[in-house]
Amino acid sequence: MIKKNTIKILNNHPYNIKLIMSIYYKIKNRDKENVQIGKIICLVRNYLKHAEEMKAEKNEKPVIFLKPSSSVIFNEESIVIPKTSKCVHHEVELGVVIGQKGKKIPEEKSLDHILGYLLAVDVTARDIQSIAKKKGLPWTISKGFDTFTPISEVILKEKIPDPHDLNISLKVNGEERQKSNTKYMIKKTEEIIAFISKIMTLYPGDLILTGTPEGVNEIKEGDIIEAELENVCSLKIYVKKEK
Repeated sequence: MIKKNTIKILNNHPYNIKLIMSIYYKIKNRDKENVQIGKIICLVRNYLKHAEEMKAEKNEKPVIFLKPSSSVIFNEESIVIPKTSKCVHHEVELGVVIGQKGKKIPEEKSLDHILGYLLAVDVTARDIQSIAKKKGLPWTISKGFDTFTPISEVILKEKIPDPHDLNISLKVNGEERQKSNTKYMIKKTEEIIAFISKIMTLYPGDLILTGTPEGVNEIKEGDIIEAELENVCSLKIYVKKEK
C-alpha cells in the first residue's frame, strides 16, 4: 500500500483549497513509519559509459542538480509526457535515502547517515535539456515536471551491506535498455554524501540519486517501464501523454 499524501483543507477559504503538505516514502517492513520525502539531489554523469554516450567529459568533482519532491510517483503509476516536450528519456538510478541530519559529514561516517536505498528513474525532457545546455541554463524544467521521478519502496541499509555491487537494469516493453552494476559508479556513496553535505545540510528524508549507467533512451505513450535493483526492489511504470 502506497502512503498517501497528507492533505490539509482550508475550510475558511472561499474556494475550499486543498494543500498537499507532504509526501511520504514507502519503507519495506516499516508500514507505520512516516518519513517525508525532502529535497532530491541528483548526480550528473557518474558512470563513465553514460558520459561517453552523452559525448561529455568525465567530471573531476561531482556535479549535482535538484529535483522537486512533487515530481515523485510510485510503483504502478504513470509518467506523463508534457505537451511542451517531444523527446523524453529514462535514466535508471540507485537512490540513497538520508536517515540522520548532517553537515560536513566525513566520508568515514557517511554511511551512518543513511536510512536505506531505493530504485529510481530520473525522467528527462531531453529536448528541453538540450536547449538549456546550449544556452548555459539550469536543467530544472527538463527534470522537474510532475511524475518525472518514479521511486520504489525503501530498502533499509541493513539489508544491503554493499551498495556498490548491485545489478541495476531497465526494460521498456520487455526490451532491455539499461544493464549495469553500481560498482561502475565513478563517485561512491561515501564521497557523494561528504561532498553534498559540505554545500547543504542533509536532513532525514532527503534523497540522493547517484547517476545513471549507459543505455538511456526515449520513452513514448503506451510504453511500460520495468526496472530492477538486484533482487531487492523493482518498479513498474506506465507512460502516457498529457491531455
